[in-house]
Amino acid sequence: MKIKGSTNIVGLIGHPVEHSFSPPMHNAAFKALGMDYAYVAFDVDPSNLKSAIEGAKSLNIKGFNVTIPHKIEVMEFLDEIDPVASLIGAVNTIDFKNLKGYNTDGIGAVRSIEEVTSIKNKNVIVSGAGGASRAISCYLAKYGADSITILNRNVERAEKLAGDISDSGLIDDIKSDSISAINNYLGDADILVDTTPIGMHPHIDDEPIATFDNMHEDLVVFDAVYNPNETVLIKEAIKAGAKPVYGIKMLLYQGAESFKIWTGQDAPIDVMENALRQTLNLE
Repeated sequence: MKIKGSTNIVGLIGHPVEHSFSPPMHNAAFKALGMDYAYVAFDVDPSNLKSAIEGAKSLNIKGFNVTIPHKIEVMEFLDEIDPVASLIGAVNTIDFKNLKGYNTDGIGAVRSIEEVTSIKNKNVIVSGAGGASRAISCYLAKYGADSITILNRNVERAEKLAGDISDSGLIDDIKSDSISAINNYLGDADILVDTTPIGMHPHIDDEPIATFDNMHEDLVVFDAVYNPNETVLIKEAIKAGAKPVYGIKMLLYQGAESFKIWTGQDAPIDVMENALRQTLNLE
């Protein structure tokens, strides 16, 4: 890839960012399509967030992905927020054409799951009640899930999230409970979505939120953690004969959605997935 005077710059802002898998994925996509773009990661201290957005605008940067810890705070420096991002209360993609914020995390998860099963009319369990859970739950509701049960160690957080999604009017049947009650719900569930960091590198030997003996063969199990690729929960799902959906797919599809927002073009999914797999040493 040659950087020229005409090259369009997009990138990632977060703190830290050095372990991000996004630059190789996006740069492979631009190269494959012969597009004059480059994707760069910028480590932005929280105290510099406002000046980073203003500076990027002045430098004619075309778009940003936004990661921890900036996804919520960055919203106050944007001119417009997509309605779903507003409902989620967090932004992970900025388009500088109109300084608009989007959230592609939820669509990333939904597209991953829909490779295996339709979400429409399904009973879904979501573990965790943080930002990823909120983003994914909003999209599950939007895509026609019949019911969503949010489970969390801190039940009050689960109740608050369930209440917010219920207020959106996207879904009628949404409830909350403690994560310790998961086995009461697995029998009737069609899809299990884990948004907790359990099993994330280097804690690869964590106790999974559910074990194979409580899963059934028709269950679809999605884990948002993508490093390692085969988490403790995914291993249990495979042991149960259930259908696993890997976190790498969410990373892939949320990136593809950002790509389209910035460029107006469909992303080359295969190219991006190959780049991700190489970066994660999955080849």
